[in-house]
Amino acid sequence: MRQRVSVIITVLNEADSVTALLDSLLAQTRAPDEIVVVDGGSSDGTVEILNGYAARAAVPVRVLVRPGSNISQGRNIAIEQANGPIIASADAGVRLEVDWLDRLTRPFDAENPPDVVSGFFLADPTNMFELVLGAVTLPTVQEIDSEAFHPSSRSVAYTREAYQAVGGYPEWLDYCEDLLFDFALRDAGYRFIFVPEAIVHFRPRPTLPAFCKQYYRYARGDGKADFWRYRHAIRYGTYAALVVFILLAALHHPLWLLPFCGALIGTLCAPYKRLASHLEELSRRDRVVAMLWAPVIRWTGDIAKMIGYPVGVWWRWRHAPKASWPKRQF
Repeated sequence: MRQRVSVIITVLNEADSVTALLDSLLAQTRAPDEIVVVDGGSSDGTVEILNGYAARAAVPVRVLVRPGSNISQGRNIAIEQANGPIIASADAGVRLEVDWLDRLTRPFDAENPPDVVSGFFLADPTNMFELVLGAVTLPTVQEIDSEAFHPSSRSVAYTREAYQAVGGYPEWLDYCEDLLFDFALRDAGYRFIFVPEAIVHFRPRPTLPAFCKQYYRYARGDGKADFWRYRHAIRYGTYAALVVFILLAALHHPLWLLPFCGALIGTLCAPYKRLASHLEELSRRDRVVAMLWAPVIRWTGDIAKMIGYPVGVWWRWRHAPKASWPKRQF
């Protein structure tokens, strides 16, 4: 007999996307034993949609409204109210493959079950810009090191025992909270396995400003949690060097641009390789536009990170949490 599974979700103003999420969740080949949704105080009709599902769904759907709660608080509230020994986490703005929950939770029924099962996620673009954004920012499954993969909480399952042992999600952190949760689980010795067939699809940000805001927040979360210190240092150093080479080319000789061009090509190799597999879907004109969007998106993301990271570091210096969460200085 398979173990009971509670699916937990947090939402905030997701009236445009929550229907697709719940429809795909209720159509799973393995039905969840319950769905617990925490709403952070939506004002766009999300709660009314959720209550409609709760009233008619064959699976128990519990809707908890907690205005002002962040994602970590929402997840912790949902898990505290859930009943299953296995917790599966999805996220707002996604739709699930029909066998997502079955693939994600089946390893827990094995003779030597893991503590955490990492699913995967793919971009679900609705236009050319979103297609390029997904190619630039998201690795393919072939690029993933399964032993070191840190799952997003839009596609992950774990035991309640492991969740409780590490104290749940860090409620002082508003972004990158699932990464810190992953680190805590790994450092506590819990066993992860990667199931790339457990797929969720999510829509990339629809505009460049929305993407910039997203990456600013991600980097701010890195600064707050003291993540990837060396990675951010390398980014600052790389762009500083590029500025120096551009100035040298302007003041002395155009050949000084060669290192700049080499660095540019290096940063765009992986995005263009991912994008190449989608170019046949586009018209000739859109292929050209897509190729031009790729560097703009890449540089915009880098700039947003370079702005957001020091904001997070400043927050950490002023409000360093007393909780003993793991540090990752790489």
